[in-house]
Amino acid sequence: MTKRALVVGLGITGIATAVRLRQIGWEPVIVERAPQRRSGGYFIMLFGTGAAAARRLGALDAIGTRSGPEAVAFAVDRDGNRAPAMLPSALPGEPRMLLRGDVEQGLFSVLPSDVEIRYSTVPVHIRQDDAAAHVTLLDTASGGTRTERFDLVVGADGMRSTVRTLAFGDQYLHPLNFMIGATVLDRPLTGFGLSEGLWLAEPGRSAIAFSFTNHAPSVLFTYRTDDPDAQFERAPIDNIRAAFGPGPAGPVLEELFERYEQAPDALFDSVQQVRMPQWHRGRVVLAGDAAWCLTLYSGMGASTGMAGADLLGTMLERHADDIGTALKAWEERLRPYIQDQQTSALTDRLLFIAKDEQEFAIRTQMMRMQADPAFAAEMANSPAAAGFAAKNLDIAAL
Repeated sequence: MTKRALVVGLGITGIATAVRLRQIGWEPVIVERAPQRRSGGYFIMLFGTGAAAARRLGALDAIGTRSGPEAVAFAVDRDGNRAPAMLPSALPGEPRMLLRGDVEQGLFSVLPSDVEIRYSTVPVHIRQDDAAAHVTLLDTASGGTRTERFDLVVGADGMRSTVRTLAFGDQYLHPLNFMIGATVLDRPLTGFGLSEGLWLAEPGRSAIAFSFTNHAPSVLFTYRTDDPDAQFERAPIDNIRAAFGPGPAGPVLEELFERYEQAPDALFDSVQQVRMPQWHRGRVVLAGDAAWCLTLYSGMGASTGMAGADLLGTMLERHADDIGTALKAWEERLRPYIQDQQTSALTDRLLFIAKDEQEFAIRTQMMRMQADPAFAAEMANSPAAAGFAAKNLDIAAL
């Protein structure tokens, strides 16, 4: 008898999970809170860990890359002065520079067309017994509910996971006291070419325009705050402007403010990690940000989401007659790697933002040294390089 799985969330992890479950003969049903599939999304990196999983899922070619020699970046100040800056694609392993939508679309293109997707649908209750998980689903458009039986429930519904709250509780978010605001531009910044980006970094705040070979930049604001909850009490742009005050913004930063405020689709959120002692309970399992949100600073959200989904299918296939054993084996294999990535994200943050004057001085020196070929050769054998090497491991082969 074909096993049936409910996959909650139509993002990278959710689509990857559904693709992998179909590969091993399961029948996945995807539910998504939004009324339709979302498009676009901000800048992400795809390291080797994610590329290996995407290749097995059959989606790597469709995902593609926006890296290339055309993309360049500058370090700028508020007066518009420029100096050469490092591209993320120059990091060890040469991660692919992408938009989130590139990965989602690539995965969606290999999702079999007969996989059922229900939009405007959320789980509101989960009850388990020895034989199944019984999930009550709410159609938010009609207000109707129905309870269905599944062999497995996969919560791939993001950092503020509904599945996690229903099955595990809501005490697993750990704020890091930073905020992010992100959007994708529809045209280059004034005075910059299509493939030119910038880094404007100051103690406790930064504004970055990530450049691509064939698309206008993706903008990221990030800043430190002692009270993340208070940041949601007024408009995002007001918070961002205040974080970069009180001095004059200057032409480049002012344009970034205006373009973010005018963007039809923009993200504003607190930076938090999800830290849980266990990712599965009975026939419910969490994956991706719902289980281990690494933060944008790690650069590994998409990679670990796909790798986790890929490995989940492998373990379910290997232990086909015992879902509990499969989930235990999956978590035992994956957890050490994820814990290392959560720890390294706390230091990877320095690439994006320095929390104070002391960190800013360290970051400035690092960026200057990065341009020195001799320093680059020395760094190739350093602990930092070893940390980035882990981002390129194939989890399935560990």
